[in-house]
Amino acid sequence: MAVVRRDILLDDDARKAYIRGIKLLKHEPTTLRTNQFGIPGPSRPVRTYDLFVIWHVIAMNTPVPPGGSPSNRNAAHAGPVFLPWHRVMLGWLEVHLQRVLGDPNFGLPYWDWARDGTPSAPATAPNPAASALWRNTPDGFGGQGTPIPGGAFFFDPADPTSFRVRISTSSSGALQQVVERGVRRRFGSATFGSSILPSNADITAAFDTVADPTLASYDEAPFNVSSRGFRNRLEGFIGTGLHNQVHRWVGGGRDMSLASSPNDPVFFVHHCNVDRVWEGWMRRHGRVYQPDMTAPASLLGHRIDDPLVSPFAPSSTSSTPSTPATPRSVLDMTDTYTYDVLP
Repeated sequence: MAVVRRDILLDDDARKAYIRGIKLLKHEPTTLRTNQFGIPGPSRPVRTYDLFVIWHVIAMNTPVPPGGSPSNRNAAHAGPVFLPWHRVMLGWLEVHLQRVLGDPNFGLPYWDWARDGTPSAPATAPNPAASALWRNTPDGFGGQGTPIPGGAFFFDPADPTSFRVRISTSSSGALQQVVERGVRRRFGSATFGSSILPSNADITAAFDTVADPTLASYDEAPFNVSSRGFRNRLEGFIGTGLHNQVHRWVGGGRDMSLASSPNDPVFFVHHCNVDRVWEGWMRRHGRVYQPDMTAPASLLGHRIDDPLVSPFAPSSTSSTPSTPATPRSVLDMTDTYTYDVLP
């Protein structure tokens, strides 16, 4: 039976369960250590949650094609695999949360950031920083600050059960250990690229194939940040920003702006909403994907039957599936999960 993924701001039980599960994974030991990932410094144990941070950084530093620039196209971004790769990552997190919560019916909640980015009344400006998501209470994510001043993910050096960042990236984007610290956010910094969140109108525009007929295509050549098509519109390199804009608005040069952005638990509810928008597009245009396997080897890792699951896929036992996921294998996940509402 498929689990249902629900709006984190409308379902108190889902939000509280997510917070509880994330904190359990943050402190759950694995058999892996930092030196196994080439992270400089003393060899330290890696917790289950931090494996997701490592996995994301490694993917962002893996160029496609090999020898190219990871900022042009990498193993998880700036190309067609962006949506399937993150779908796989979310699936791993959901399974681990179900396990530590002891609840096989738990569905990963999503944050509908477009609602927070939409004015509540005509001729008024939206105030996304006032969203209930950012409450400095035990059932909120905490607000902005360096570090954040409260909420469920507040870092208290005197409390070993509190949330803390242990692994981040250097100025060059490489993995590094940090002295345990709190999550860092700076909302709406124009200096760092985004003073507003996407709105409902921006989501509507991403589905408007009359205004932009290329949005009926999943992706198009050259399959990078300059491509036309829905994937690049949702990823945020063309159009109004969407995915990229949310990272910039929340992070403002802090954790959500970095390759190690999964350090902020809002990363996963943000990407769950991105996945929800993609699912809405597929309901309109079919479960299709480009490029196919006739594409050249320079797109290895982004073609429909190329393996997606990294050898660093998170698991408390460091095991990986015997059959790696591919973009084709995750186009229809309705037997595993559905969304309460699609855009």
